[in-house]
Amino acid sequence: MGAVQGANQGMDMLLRLIDATELRAKVLYANIANQNTPGYTRSDVKFEEHLRDAVRKGPSAVQTVEPEIALDTVSPSRPDGNNVTLELELNAMRENRLLYESYASILEGHFNLMRAAITEGR
Repeated sequence: MGAVQGANQGMDMLLRLIDATELRAKVLYANIANQNTPGYTRSDVKFEEHLRDAVRKGPSAVQTVEPEIALDTVSPSRPDGNNVTLELELNAMRENRLLYESYASILEGHFNLMRAAITEGR
């Protein structure tokens, strides 16, 4: 694999990670908005877990990983059937924000390196 192809795959993966955090933010907002809806089952986005499994299988498996919205059937429900806990959702939002900021920072560094490589010859 050439350096350019590797860099493109790395950037593609960063963009996919950022997309997954954006989707997760929307899902977490929906959970919070429905915290008082009887019978509501919270959702979560599974991507990093699927990505980790795909990495073990090889590069071709990694390229096919997509974010998945999954219902959380494990968290305990209140008597009204709702299993959203505001504190857990807020913690998940903070974690997701940190992931987003980390991915965006890595992507920015990648662009800065490319910019430096392009302008260095001037």
